[in-house]
Amino acid sequence: MNILSIQSSVAYGHVGNSAAVFPLQRMGVSVWPVITVHFSNHTGYGEWRGPVLPAPEIAEVIRGLEERGVLPECDAVLSGYMGDASLGQVIAAAAAKVKELNPQAVYCCDPVMGDTGRGFFVRPGIPEFMRDVAVPLADVITPNQFELEFLTGMRIEGLESALEAADRARALGPGLILVTSLLLQDEREKMRMLAVCGEGAWIVETPLLPLTVNGAGDATAAIFLARYLKHGDPAEALSGTASAIHAILEATHRAGARELQLVPAQESFVNPPRWFKARRLR
Repeated sequence: MNILSIQSSVAYGHVGNSAAVFPLQRMGVSVWPVITVHFSNHTGYGEWRGPVLPAPEIAEVIRGLEERGVLPECDAVLSGYMGDASLGQVIAAAAAKVKELNPQAVYCCDPVMGDTGRGFFVRPGIPEFMRDVAVPLADVITPNQFELEFLTGMRIEGLESALEAADRARALGPGLILVTSLLLQDEREKMRMLAVCGEGAWIVETPLLPLTVNGAGDATAAIFLARYLKHGDPAEALSGTASAIHAILEATHRAGARELQLVPAQESFVNPPRWFKARRLR
């Protein structure tokens, strides 16, 4: 299995491709990483160094892959954080080209824009590109609750409104929605993930751990995509992803670390120590 992953990269820590590539490789997936920014560390530290790569240079990297004749062997395109809105059309063109050369390929868009409590943290133009271009082009999207609310223009207050928002998001184009973090007002001691597609809807609950880390959503999107491609079962992909992510967060909490403990907890990508079973909602 081959995945073209177009995302950010950091030298220290685990976000973007730095959170997605190793889990995918540990799961037996070949990854072709294309980086959109290369920073010293996550911007959440307040200070960082490094370049936002110009869109034409990123397009040249993808063009080089096309010239090698390997794009028909690509099973999926995964996109995440973009440093600038100008990159949007490069990602859209890459996804369209891969799907043209391999009609079975899947485009998974992680519409990274912001989060509850922080609001938007991306440059102007990116949220609109995600809503108007990337999401309609995608087969799978993996928004968090804040991003799903923006994409659908509705407030999520309970499970029913979350399901309605997921249905509205599917109406934009993608067939499968994974809501990577769902904090319902009536019960906040649990973290939930929700998967919705034409075949049904499933939810999985894990204990909410007292920590804040960067990159968990990036790892979640990558693991979910790999499991979905391998098994074709949204419920299995949801259960396996939630179980793996919870194990990684537990390891990070035990270590008292700010960065995800992906390397120490790497066995969790393949064999999570505790399995959280998804519950069918409809």
